[in-house]
Amino acid sequence: MKIGILGTGHIGKTLVRKLSAAGHEVKAANSRGPHTIGADVLSSGARAVSTAEAVANVDVVILSIPLSRLPDVAALIRNVSAETVVIDTSNYYPHRDPRVEAIEAGQVESLWVAEQLGHPIVKAWNAIGSDSFANRGKPAGNPDRIAIPVAADRDADRKVGMALVEDTGFDAFDSGTLQESWRQQPGAPCYCTDLTLEQMPAAHASADRIRLPKRRDLSVAAVKEKVGDGTTNPDAEYLVRVNRALFL
Repeated sequence: MKIGILGTGHIGKTLVRKLSAAGHEVKAANSRGPHTIGADVLSSGARAVSTAEAVANVDVVILSIPLSRLPDVAALIRNVSAETVVIDTSNYYPHRDPRVEAIEAGQVESLWVAEQLGHPIVKAWNAIGSDSFANRGKPAGNPDRIAIPVAADRDADRKVGMALVEDTGFDAFDSGTLQESWRQQPGAPCYCTDLTLEQMPAAHASADRIRLPKRRDLSVAAVKEKVGDGTTNPDAEYLVRVNRALFL
Protein backbone atom coordinates (compact mmCIF):
# COMPACT_ATOMS: atom_id res chain seq x y z
CA MET A 1 0.00 0.00 0.00
CA LYS A 2 0.99 3.62 -0.41
CA ILE A 3 1.27 5.12 3.09
CA GLY A 4 2.02 8.63 4.30
CA ILE A 5 3.12 9.02 7.92
CA LEU A 6 3.03 12.40 9.67
CA GLY A 7 5.28 12.37 12.72
CA THR A 8 8.60 10.65 13.37
CA GLY A 9 8.62 10.64 17.15
CA HIS A 10 8.60 7.62 19.48
CA ILE A 11 5.82 5.73 17.69
CA GLY A 12 6.08 7.35 14.25
CA LYS A 13 9.67 6.38 13.57
CA THR A 14 8.92 2.74 14.35
CA LEU A 15 5.87 2.84 12.07
CA VAL A 16 8.06 4.15 9.25
CA ARG A 17 10.63 1.40 9.71
CA LYS A 18 8.23 -1.51 10.21
CA LEU A 19 5.75 -0.66 7.46
CA SER A 20 8.44 0.01 4.86
CA ALA A 21 10.19 -3.21 5.88
CA ALA A 22 6.87 -5.02 5.33
CA GLY A 23 6.92 -3.91 1.70
CA HIS A 24 4.71 -0.84 1.79
CA GLU A 25 5.60 2.33 -0.11
CA VAL A 26 6.09 4.74 2.79
CA LYS A 27 6.54 8.50 2.81
CA ALA A 28 7.54 10.10 6.12
CA ALA A 29 7.16 13.73 7.19
CA ASN A 30 7.42 15.86 10.29
CA SER A 31 6.88 19.49 11.22
CA ARG A 32 10.60 20.33 10.99
CA GLY A 33 11.13 19.30 7.38
CA PRO A 34 12.41 16.23 5.52
CA HIS A 35 16.07 17.13 6.12
CA THR A 36 15.57 16.44 9.85
CA ILE A 37 14.50 12.81 9.37
CA GLY A 38 17.50 10.61 10.06
CA ALA A 39 18.84 7.85 7.84
CA ASP A 40 18.06 5.31 10.58
CA VAL A 41 14.35 6.08 10.26
CA LEU A 42 14.53 5.63 6.49
CA SER A 43 16.72 2.53 6.61
CA SER A 44 13.98 0.16 5.41
CA GLY A 45 13.23 2.14 2.24
CA ALA A 46 10.91 4.97 3.27
CA ARG A 47 11.30 8.45 1.74
CA ALA A 48 11.43 11.73 3.65
CA VAL A 49 9.03 14.31 2.19
CA SER A 50 7.10 17.44 3.09
CA THR A 51 3.83 17.14 5.01
CA ALA A 52 1.83 18.08 1.92
CA GLU A 53 3.56 15.42 -0.16
CA ALA A 54 3.09 12.80 2.56
CA VAL A 55 -0.71 12.92 2.26
CA ALA A 56 -0.83 13.15 -1.55
CA ASN A 57 -1.71 10.10 -3.64
CA VAL A 58 -1.67 7.60 -0.80
CA ASP A 59 -4.05 4.87 0.33
CA VAL A 60 -3.43 5.46 4.03
CA VAL A 61 -2.41 8.46 6.13
CA ILE A 62 -1.10 7.73 9.63
CA LEU A 63 -1.03 10.60 12.11
CA SER A 64 1.57 10.02 14.81
CA ILE A 65 1.62 13.46 16.35
CA PRO A 66 0.41 14.82 19.71
CA LEU A 67 -3.35 15.13 20.02
CA SER A 68 -3.05 18.89 20.56
CA ARG A 69 -1.47 19.30 17.12
CA LEU A 70 -4.09 17.38 15.18
CA PRO A 71 -6.20 20.49 14.43
CA ASP A 72 -3.09 21.95 12.76
CA VAL A 73 -3.14 19.24 10.07
CA ALA A 74 -6.92 19.27 9.57
CA ALA A 75 -6.65 21.29 6.35
CA LEU A 76 -4.31 18.67 4.89
CA ILE A 77 -6.62 15.82 5.85
CA ARG A 78 -9.70 17.53 4.43
CA ASN A 79 -7.98 17.53 1.04
CA VAL A 80 -7.53 13.74 0.88
CA SER A 81 -10.14 11.59 -0.81
CA ALA A 82 -13.09 10.21 1.10
CA GLU A 83 -11.72 6.69 0.56
CA THR A 84 -8.33 7.43 2.10
CA VAL A 85 -7.90 5.59 5.39
CA VAL A 86 -6.75 7.96 8.14
CA ILE A 87 -5.25 6.33 11.24
CA ASP A 88 -4.63 8.25 14.47
CA THR A 89 -2.20 7.04 17.14
CA SER A 90 -2.64 9.88 19.64
CA ASN A 91 -3.80 10.01 23.26
CA TYR A 92 -4.98 12.86 25.46
CA TYR A 93 -2.72 13.61 28.42
CA PRO A 94 -3.75 16.74 30.37
CA HIS A 95 -0.28 17.13 31.91
CA ARG A 96 1.14 17.51 28.37
CA ASP A 97 -1.69 18.73 26.12
CA PRO A 98 -3.68 21.95 26.34
CA ARG A 99 -6.95 21.30 28.14
CA VAL A 100 -9.68 20.03 25.82
CA GLU A 101 -13.00 20.86 27.44
CA ALA A 102 -15.02 18.42 25.32
CA ILE A 103 -12.80 15.49 26.33
CA GLU A 104 -12.76 16.61 29.95
CA ALA A 105 -16.56 16.62 29.79
CA GLY A 106 -16.58 13.01 28.61
CA GLN A 107 -16.32 13.01 24.82
CA VAL A 108 -14.44 9.99 23.52
CA GLU A 109 -11.00 11.08 22.36
CA SER A 110 -11.32 9.44 18.94
CA LEU A 111 -14.64 11.15 18.24
CA TRP A 112 -13.09 14.52 19.11
CA VAL A 113 -10.21 13.78 16.74
CA ALA A 114 -12.57 12.82 13.91
CA GLU A 115 -14.47 16.07 14.42
CA GLN A 116 -11.28 18.13 14.29
CA LEU A 117 -10.08 16.42 11.12
CA GLY A 118 -13.41 16.34 9.32
CA HIS A 119 -12.68 12.78 8.19
CA PRO A 120 -13.45 9.27 9.51
CA ILE A 121 -10.52 7.80 11.41
CA VAL A 122 -9.12 4.54 12.67
CA LYS A 123 -7.65 4.45 16.18
CA ALA A 124 -4.63 2.15 16.31
CA TRP A 125 -1.16 1.88 17.84
CA ASN A 126 -2.23 4.26 20.62
CA ALA A 127 -2.42 1.48 23.21
CA ILE A 128 1.15 0.20 23.10
CA GLY A 129 4.25 1.76 24.64
CA SER A 130 6.97 2.92 22.27
CA ASP A 131 9.57 0.49 23.64
CA SER A 132 7.22 -2.48 23.32
CA PHE A 133 6.27 -1.36 19.83
CA ALA A 134 9.87 -1.05 18.72
CA ASN A 135 11.20 -4.23 20.30
CA ARG A 136 8.46 -6.73 21.17
CA GLY A 137 6.91 -7.56 17.81
CA LYS A 138 6.78 -11.27 16.94
CA PRO A 139 5.84 -13.41 13.93
CA ALA A 140 2.19 -14.32 13.41
CA GLY A 141 1.19 -17.44 15.30
CA ASN A 142 3.51 -16.88 18.25
CA PRO A 143 1.44 -17.54 21.41
CA ASP A 144 3.12 -14.61 23.21
CA ARG A 145 2.46 -12.11 20.44
CA ILE A 146 1.12 -8.84 21.84
CA ALA A 147 -2.28 -7.64 20.63
CA ILE A 148 -3.13 -4.06 19.66
CA PRO A 149 -6.75 -2.82 19.67
CA VAL A 150 -8.09 -1.20 16.50
CA ALA A 151 -11.29 0.86 16.39
CA ALA A 152 -13.14 2.48 13.47
CA ASP A 153 -16.64 3.29 12.33
CA ARG A 154 -16.15 2.19 8.72
CA ASP A 155 -15.62 -1.57 8.42
CA ALA A 156 -13.29 -1.20 5.44
CA ASP A 157 -11.12 1.25 7.37
CA ARG A 158 -10.91 -1.08 10.37
CA LYS A 159 -9.92 -3.96 8.09
CA VAL A 160 -7.03 -1.91 6.67
CA GLY A 161 -5.94 -0.77 10.12
CA MET A 162 -5.93 -4.32 11.43
CA ALA A 163 -3.93 -5.60 8.46
CA LEU A 164 -1.29 -2.92 8.99
CA VAL A 165 -1.07 -3.70 12.70
CA GLU A 166 -0.37 -7.31 11.75
CA ASP A 167 2.34 -6.10 9.37
CA THR A 168 4.11 -4.36 12.26
CA GLY A 169 4.49 -7.60 14.22
CA PHE A 170 1.42 -7.63 16.48
CA ASP A 171 -1.99 -9.28 16.58
CA ALA A 172 -4.84 -6.94 15.73
CA PHE A 173 -7.85 -6.93 18.05
CA ASP A 174 -11.15 -5.62 16.66
CA SER A 175 -12.24 -3.17 19.36
CA GLY A 176 -15.37 -1.97 17.58
CA THR A 177 -16.54 1.54 16.82
CA LEU A 178 -15.02 4.86 17.79
CA GLN A 179 -17.80 5.32 20.35
CA GLU A 180 -16.33 2.33 22.18
CA SER A 181 -12.68 3.33 21.67
CA TRP A 182 -12.52 4.82 25.17
CA ARG A 183 -11.78 1.21 26.13
CA GLN A 184 -8.29 1.63 24.64
CA GLN A 185 -7.63 5.10 26.08
CA PRO A 186 -5.02 5.71 28.82
CA GLY A 187 -6.11 4.14 32.09
CA ALA A 188 -7.98 1.24 30.49
CA PRO A 189 -6.96 -2.39 31.12
CA CYS A 190 -5.80 -2.93 27.53
CA TYR A 191 -3.76 0.28 27.40
CA CYS A 192 0.00 -0.38 27.36
CA THR A 193 -0.31 -3.64 29.29
CA ASP A 194 1.09 -5.87 26.51
CA LEU A 195 -1.73 -8.42 26.52
CA THR A 196 -2.05 -11.29 24.06
CA LEU A 197 -4.99 -11.74 21.73
CA GLU A 198 -6.38 -14.38 24.11
CA GLN A 199 -6.20 -11.98 27.07
CA MET A 200 -7.47 -8.89 25.27
CA PRO A 201 -11.26 -9.52 25.10
CA ALA A 202 -11.72 -9.81 28.87
CA ALA A 203 -9.56 -6.77 29.54
CA HIS A 204 -11.38 -4.74 26.90
CA ALA A 205 -14.79 -5.69 28.31
CA SER A 206 -13.81 -4.94 31.92
CA ALA A 207 -12.89 -1.29 31.34
CA ASP A 208 -14.58 1.17 33.73
CA ARG A 209 -14.85 4.53 31.99
CA ILE A 210 -15.26 6.56 35.16
CA ARG A 211 -11.99 5.28 36.58
CA LEU A 212 -9.83 5.93 33.51
CA PRO A 213 -8.65 9.51 34.24
CA LYS A 214 -7.51 8.74 37.80
CA ARG A 215 -5.68 5.58 36.73
CA ARG A 216 -4.08 7.44 33.81
CA ASP A 217 -2.82 10.19 36.09
CA LEU A 218 -1.43 7.71 38.61
CA SER A 219 0.54 6.02 35.84
CA VAL A 220 1.86 9.36 34.62
CA ALA A 221 3.03 10.24 38.14
CA ALA A 222 4.83 6.91 38.50
CA VAL A 223 6.52 7.28 35.11
CA LYS A 224 7.60 10.86 35.80
CA GLU A 225 9.11 9.79 39.11
CA LYS A 226 11.03 7.07 37.28
CA VAL A 227 12.36 9.00 34.26
CA GLY A 228 12.30 12.53 35.70
CA ASP A 229 11.96 14.89 32.75
CA GLY A 230 8.45 13.96 31.64
CA THR A 231 9.49 13.53 27.97
CA THR A 232 11.61 10.37 28.07
CA ASN A 233 9.59 7.19 27.61
CA PRO A 234 10.23 4.38 30.11
CA ASP A 235 11.40 0.94 29.10
CA ALA A 236 8.74 -1.65 28.36
CA GLU A 237 9.35 -3.74 31.46
CA TYR A 238 8.72 -0.82 33.84
CA LEU A 239 5.77 0.68 31.97
CA VAL A 240 3.96 -2.62 31.59
CA ARG A 241 4.53 -3.54 35.24
CA VAL A 242 3.12 -0.21 36.44
CA ASN A 243 0.14 -0.23 34.09
CA ARG A 244 -0.81 -3.82 34.87
CA ALA A 245 -0.79 -2.99 38.59
CA LEU A 246 -2.97 0.09 38.07
CA PHE A 247 -5.23 -0.82 35.14
CA LEU A 248 -5.95 -4.55 35.34
